[in-house]
Amino acid sequence: MAETSSQERDYLPGMGKHYLLPFYDVLHRVSGLARVHDEMVALAGLRDGQRVLDVGCGTGNLLRATGKRHRNVSLTGVDPDLKMLARAEGKLRRAGFTAQLDRGFAQELAFEDDSFDVVFSSLMLHHLDTRSKDEMLAEVRRVLRPDGVLVLADAAVHDHSHLGHKRGASGQMQEHLHDNVGDAVAKRIAAAGFTVEPTRLRKLRMFGEVGIEVARVR
Repeated sequence: MAETSSQERDYLPGMGKHYLLPFYDVLHRVSGLARVHDEMVALAGLRDGQRVLDVGCGTGNLLRATGKRHRNVSLTGVDPDLKMLARAEGKLRRAGFTAQLDRGFAQELAFEDDSFDVVFSSLMLHHLDTRSKDEMLAEVRRVLRPDGVLVLADAAVHDHSHLGHKRGASGQMQEHLHDNVGDAVAKRIAAAGFTVEPTRLRKLRMFGEVGIEVARVR
């Protein structure tokens, strides 16, 4: 595990609060997010020898799903939370997979241009404020190869009237979700230099719907 970011940034933990980390994988199982991850891996169209980056990899669930389906790809994960990365490292090791796991930030990916064939991101974009979302997508565009693919899943919001302005982490999350209303995520990705397929909406057992975006470098 390595630290790759040259700049320390604030970030929202995967569960909103650090002390909720033990429940992260429980919620992953009961929500049905594993099915979304399997679909994301299938949509990526991976081939042997390709390089995969998971931005905001958390405890490594999407990387593990990728490794199960494609044994001969190179796996890299980035997350700002060292506790998440420690869990991911153990989980992937027990599953028999090797992955490069780096502490870093989505807005400042410490990789060379054209480094990856596929970039994944699952339920991470809404953790970022508006400016950081655009910075992240610009970085993803930079590190993807000319024929690269971004497969991104995030919360789908159809009605923003219930999103308030509470204080603290939950209020910050709600403010960030204002950017996810309708087709806003797809439009934001397109503005970063991608051709975006129609959004695929998938209902979870809890927490509503997620939209899966498949985007290709243009």
